Amino acid sequence: MLNKAWVRVAIGLLLAFLLVKYFLEINHIFYPVIVIVNSIVLPLLLGGFLYYITVPFQTFLEKKRVPRWGSLIIIILLMLLLATSFVSIVGPVLVGQVNSFIDNLPQIQREFESYISYALDQREKLPEGLKNGINEGIQKVNDYTGTLLSGAVSYITKFISTLFLLILVPFFLIYMLKDHDRFIPFVASPFTGSRKKFVVDLFKNIDKTLKNYIQGQVTVSIILGSLLLIGYLIIGLDYALVLALWGMLTNLIPFLGPYLAVIPAIVIALIQDPIMVVYVVIIMFVAQQLEGNVITPNIMGKSLNIHPLTIITVILAAGNLGGFFAILIAVPTYAVLKTIVTSFYKHRQNIQLEAQKVVKDQPKP
Repeated sequence: MLNKAWVRVAIGLLLAFLLVKYFLEINHIFYPVIVIVNSIVLPLLLGGFLYYITVPFQTFLEKKRVPRWGSLIIIILLMLLLATSFVSIVGPVLVGQVNSFIDNLPQIQREFESYISYALDQREKLPEGLKNGINEGIQKVNDYTGTLLSGAVSYITKFISTLFLLILVPFFLIYMLKDHDRFIPFVASPFTGSRKKFVVDLFKNIDKTLKNYIQGQVTVSIILGSLLLIGYLIIGLDYALVLALWGMLTNLIPFLGPYLAVIPAIVIALIQDPIMVVYVVIIMFVAQQLEGNVITPNIMGKSLNIHPLTIITVILAAGNLGGFFAILIAVPTYAVLKTIVTSFYKHRQNIQLEAQKVVKDQPKP
């Protein structure tokens, strides 16, 4: 029985669950370690995100015989230049639209409430099941609003603490750019022979998976945000820049992103002019068709090779387990785990094939 793969996998999973169970029961012992890990997770992830965006440019510079320290200085200066340009050029427009939105927020709220009131007045004409659903939805919105207001202080405190953590991001980025080519040899150094080759190949595959996903998704999001901005400006939609930036950010979430992007645009269009909703839907539809059929296939291809239903399931599970932040990292995390499992499976197959080959090559008595 122990020679069967499914038995060994089941025993491994059982031991893993037991370790997690006992760890949770004695987690107070490891509380200082947990605090330290929680403190560096966000800066480490953001630093890694920026690393995969900037490392192609570093590779290009080093191919032009620019030394490592020179490429680091150039990348940091370019990032500062881009940030300064964004703040000086886009910043005033963005701040103006945000301030205008805040000033008009009471009017927007009244307009939106009038649509809600009209819909509520028609409840008596609706089926009983739909009417109960609307009542439950209104109650959930009220409960959420109350919870949000009561927790405003804690949210502000967490936001300030997060800003302090972001100070660590440049340090992680600099060290990743400086020593990234030493990481895999360092991890593989304790191993020898075929195991060392397996570890090197495993981490190279993980690196390739993350690189393809992050670089491709960021490129697609920038293109989609530009398309949305052009479309919103053509139809004269209010807060076009804010809504386009929101669409660009939400597109980092596969499948769920387009729906998150279009909801605020539809609300603003409905308040500005009801006919504008049709234009917004058309723009979003055209942008998504271009993104799904032209942009993404040519930029990302099928690098992750994950079924759409699997991505939807992973996103929904991540949202229930860890909220919005978990949704952002759900797909790349799943892709990395899939790469690890696939690499172990292939490594095991190679070992079996080599063992069979050795047996065949042995002289018969």
